[in-house]
Amino acid sequence: MEWDRNHQSPDVIDRRGQGGGGFVGAGVIGMLFSLVKSKWGWGGVLVLVGLVVAYNFLGSGLRSGVMSSEGEKRTDDELGRFVGSVLDDTQSVWDKTPLPRGAQYHHAKLVLFTDQTQTGCGFGDAATGPFYCPADEQVYIDLGFYRELSARLGAPGDFAQAYVIAHEIGHHVQKLTGQSDKVHRAAKSEQKGADGLSVRLELQADCYAGIWAHSTKQRGVLENGDIEEAMKAAEAIGDDRLQEQAGRRVSPESFSHGTSAQRVAWFRRGLESGSVDSCDTFSVASP
Repeated sequence: MEWDRNHQSPDVIDRRGQGGGGFVGAGVIGMLFSLVKSKWGWGGVLVLVGLVVAYNFLGSGLRSGVMSSEGEKRTDDELGRFVGSVLDDTQSVWDKTPLPRGAQYHHAKLVLFTDQTQTGCGFGDAATGPFYCPADEQVYIDLGFYRELSARLGAPGDFAQAYVIAHEIGHHVQKLTGQSDKVHRAAKSEQKGADGLSVRLELQADCYAGIWAHSTKQRGVLENGDIEEAMKAAEAIGDDRLQEQAGRRVSPESFSHGTSAQRVAWFRRGLESGSVDSCDTFSVASP
């Protein structure tokens, strides 16, 4: 997709490098030095220094760079600007889109972090993937997720990455319309399962991501293969696909986001209609 490579978003909060993960911290190094020196002398300390430097260097290399749809390796800084550009573009679409129940749109913030961070919803961990916290109205993402999406889940490309951001902003729309609060207040028994409210909430966010994709198509900023990238990403993170990849049996009773087919179908519905009314996953008998 076309985007401004010099873009700086006012709604991005950059906490990368503050999570303490990946690099060995100074306090830990100090304790290790003291222990090693007491047991093996300065020779042991020199070996430890070499190991720490190698760990930090290799860790940095593994964390830097994600392949774009053009096959170029992007640095984390460039990827951060890309995420900010997609965020602002998505929110500009919702600024102009009438919301259900007379709600008014206002911007969410997006927090870039490394490994771990504090959120209004408690402790955030990169292992959970990108997420939206309704308590502080912020999207959280460790850019390492995009490497996972590309390498392990088989969904590379710019628009696959953009779909993830648009989906999380879809959750912000749900917060503003009161839909997410309604789901979270419901009994746990109503939230769980393949037809449960949690799945319906996630599928609606996919449909809202499709509304943004519809706008990009109308404005002519898409490039060949972009829509296919988003579809592939939606398919890659379906509950059934993830359970199969983990070597588990497919258990509809444990679904929280919907199947691959459902996620693709609801994204496509928003893409084709561009209408909020088409995204009512709560009124259909089975999503």
